[in-house]
Amino acid sequence: MTAHRTNKCTKCIHILLIVAITGSGTVHGIEPISAITGTAIVTGIFGASNYFYCKFAECCDERSVPGNIGKLKESLSRTLFGQHIVQQYVVSALMAHLQSTNPSRKPLVMSFHGTPGTGKSFVADQIAEALYLEGTKSKYVHKYLGRADFAHPSRLNEYKERINNEVRKSIKECPRSLFIFDEVDKMPVGVFDTLTSFIDYAANKGDADYTKAIFIFLSNTAGIEISDHLVRLMKSGKRREDTKLSDFEKMLELSAYNMEGGLKKTNMIEAHAIDHYVPFMALEKAHIVLCVEAEFERHGYRPTLKDIQQVVNEAATYDPKHSMFVTSGCKTIEKKVAVVVYDNKT
Repeated sequence: MTAHRTNKCTKCIHILLIVAITGSGTVHGIEPISAITGTAIVTGIFGASNYFYCKFAECCDERSVPGNIGKLKESLSRTLFGQHIVQQYVVSALMAHLQSTNPSRKPLVMSFHGTPGTGKSFVADQIAEALYLEGTKSKYVHKYLGRADFAHPSRLNEYKERINNEVRKSIKECPRSLFIFDEVDKMPVGVFDTLTSFIDYAANKGDADYTKAIFIFLSNTAGIEISDHLVRLMKSGKRREDTKLSDFEKMLELSAYNMEGGLKKTNMIEAHAIDHYVPFMALEKAHIVLCVEAEFERHGYRPTLKDIQQVVNEAATYDPKHSMFVTSGCKTIEKKVAVVVYDNKT
């Protein structure tokens, strides 16, 4: 049931209760005090019913939207490998945005970049799981896929209107809404132009409070550029683990603005409305081993060294340019581990 239909129903109940308490049928004279008392009782009942409703159903309150950053931090430390920049900056950005003592003047907007299998969608889902009681199934989490939702450039105006309407409606229902746009590099140029008015500093409009929302864009754009730049930094003597967001952010902003996809030449970038451009670095063999071990643990299966090596050998192919990064990252590991577990249990 939508919030609109819920409100409509509760208003009807409210009116019926007033009629029931103050008397039905032909009323020649109702004492003012009785009417006021009856209305007060109904108002109390209405408030209590709304309170108990939100005890069991999802509402836009602290129970349903707890914003559990501690849970996110702990989860990422156990399950995300090779992405120290992500763990450090994404958690801090969310924590700063959600602080009630320092209210934000605009929505939090992050753009995740990297090759497939580096963890972009995984982290976005982890954020949803931590911020909302219902996780990714929450009605306040809105996820769009480039190839499924915005596949045809000829329908650009239709897509822009859809984004505009759905963002506006969703934030009116719950200011703490989360919007995840995946496969941004597969979306038509200009699709996000209507978003700028929502995510910039003028976002606190009269019809709703847009400043509490979170927008995350996921893209393969600049994945190769991230790898090339990482190799240059490592050759200059900098360890992978010592790299910082500032080593990549300007490059990612320029790449997003100039490369094909939904962010190309967008006024969101021109208006500097995207707060953080976050690099997901290509994974090396050591990171793939950690992914394999974590996946076996998720199955409750204790693998032998041979089991781990088998999955790594089947899953890992290396980029021809640098010969150190696994092209698919951890993306194909889940199914390969499942096969090993199944074979050893039958």
